[in-house]
Amino acid sequence: MVKKKRLNIVLIGFMGTGKTTVGRAIAQKLNFKFVDVDDLIEKTTGMKIGEIFEKFGETRFRDLETEIVKILSKKEGLVISTGGGVVLREENLSNLKKNGILFCLSASVSTIFNRVKDCRNRPLLRVENVEQRIKELLNERIPLYKKADLLIDTEDLKIEEVADKIISEYERLSDGKN
Repeated sequence: MVKKKRLNIVLIGFMGTGKTTVGRAIAQKLNFKFVDVDDLIEKTTGMKIGEIFEKFGETRFRDLETEIVKILSKKEGLVISTGGGVVLREENLSNLKKNGILFCLSASVSTIFNRVKDCRNRPLLRVENVEQRIKELLNERIPLYKKADLLIDTEDLKIEEVADKIISEYERLSDGKN
């Protein structure tokens, strides 16, 4: 009997949409390993994301992100939480789709703002008008987020509800990909 391949569950979407929190819940329910791309970048470099941006710029950070994505996309049975800008490089999306199903988590600008306004570790939000910056980045990325296999609005859902919805869709979609 051929062992069925366990595709990865990949969570994309803007910062503050719940990727890490929901990802951990999914991994626990399915007994998958949870991996956060930003955490791996920090462990690999020994630097915080903000430090990388300050010392080397966004391009270097995106290069590191792409390297990590390449490695993770070759594995299976993972729940991968990506950074909000992973979609800015087409190669990241194509690599992640090779062995995974992409779920884009979304929320309104005001919800995202309320979730991230007190975070000091988000280099792209170190601006005067955070809410306006969120709108700008979101407008730039929405067409890229729509390349996910499924979009899930997290606005009025609890963590468990989002996790259960993703698991249900994952089981349905992974049958078709295997």
